[in-house]
Amino acid sequence: MSRPPARRLSRLPLCLALLAWLPAHAQEQSFDDALKTDRPDFVESSESVGKGRFHVETSLLVERERSSEERARTYSMPTMLRYGLSDALEVRIESEGRTVQHVRDRESGERSTTAGYADSSIGLLWHLMDNEGTRPSLGVLVDATLPTGSNALRGKGVRPSLRVVGEWELPGDMELGMMPGIAYQHEEENDRSTPRHTYGLFGIVLDKAFSERFHGLAEITLPRIAHARHGGTQATFDVGATYLLSRDCQLDTLFSRGLNQRTPYASWTLGLSIRL
Repeated sequence: MSRPPARRLSRLPLCLALLAWLPAHAQEQSFDDALKTDRPDFVESSESVGKGRFHVETSLLVERERSSEERARTYSMPTMLRYGLSDALEVRIESEGRTVQHVRDRESGERSTTAGYADSSIGLLWHLMDNEGTRPSLGVLVDATLPTGSNALRGKGVRPSLRVVGEWELPGDMELGMMPGIAYQHEEENDRSTPRHTYGLFGIVLDKAFSERFHGLAEITLPRIAHARHGGTQATFDVGATYLLSRDCQLDTLFSRGLNQRTPYASWTLGLSIRL
């Protein structure tokens, strides 16, 4: 008999705490070549992982949604695998992983649960140029989300996207990142397929290095910029932090607050990234 999802998820913080004790030699390490991850913010990194390098970036995510009709809480385990084909090009596979959603109807009090695996995406990141002077570090990311998930969580059709990432070094050990993009999505209306529509996305993040190990960040995201008939625009404000346990291992956390009714009310994530 399989264990309930809640029991499995409850062990993640303990595992992360144990991993924190592994790199006992980290105090003596240099962090000049420390890994740079895509976590935990929405804006991606413009840099590839490097030829022959492999990243595992995984997490626990909790989202809360509120509406006049219902309340929902969703648990998932977003995970990304990244591998460097060259110093400038990497391939990546990503999924929200195991997902469990609990919904409660506000009027009747009736509760329901949906569980399964989310769709996966595959993509390529191309690092175009390094940061130099006022010139940003620049990368281009193309990917496609595939209908590979469980029936209850599977999206419709192949959903490609294109994003451009720019990162500028600022005084005071700060870095500014911006990511505009465009994506496509299929719709279903009255149980009949309709042509897919285009929507935009945008994120801007400010990262501050308080030490070689510890960084903080603040971010505004528009993960979906669309006409009301296509679901409308979503927006969030995020604050988070990253901490290097070693050059090849990072812990992170992020709290996100929705800025309108179309966006999940709040979410929190705790993540672990390892470079192999």
